[in-house]
Amino acid sequence: MTNRFLRRFATLAATAALAAGAVTASTGTAEAALPTPVSAATARGYLAQLTVKTEDRTGYSRDLFPTWITISGTCNTRETVLKRDGSNVVTDASCAATSGTWVSAYDGVTITSASGLDIDHIVPLAEAWDSGASAWTTAQRQAFANDVTRPQLLAVSASTNRSKGDKDPAEWLPPVTGYRCTYVRAWVQVKYYYSLSVDAAEKAALTNVLAGC
Repeated sequence: MTNRFLRRFATLAATAALAAGAVTASTGTAEAALPTPVSAATARGYLAQLTVKTEDRTGYSRDLFPTWITISGTCNTRETVLKRDGSNVVTDASCAATSGTWVSAYDGVTITSASGLDIDHIVPLAEAWDSGASAWTTAQRQAFANDVTRPQLLAVSASTNRSKGDKDPAEWLPPVTGYRCTYVRAWVQVKYYYSLSVDAAEKAALTNVLAGC
């Protein structure tokens, strides 16, 4: 594990706390709400620095990435992202969204019930495990799974999140082609921040999309 990742993990709790204060507004759209990823040029530079290696899913379990945790007050990670990513979101005393409107950036679908939304991990938990997170502590995996500071969590339609599953960009990209550049920029930024590797097909797909950004 690199010193870069260790230094970043040491400050993650503090930055997450700051982010919680920054995402309490209840207006916006899914496309605008994802923390802005690095530029395409920066993403290309990051991608060139990522280690390329074969992935290994041995021992993976979603339970090794605890979700969801309390972010602020009574709001957990899911509720925080729902509040951030929707327009006119109303929440009850427990911070559950009772009404609002969300535009799913992956497929352009407008959703008016929180039950129709999943919180997608841009870099899926299983993908993170395959590419380095198997060596992390539980606390590090929890921080990754609940990161509201990096462009890692996004409220999207349940159907597109489930069609994506744990696929990487060589296997799945958002159906809305205009969102793909944002998506791969976010993917590369998260992988770089957490010192995760990429496999050869994944790198080729990322390179291809970034070339057109």
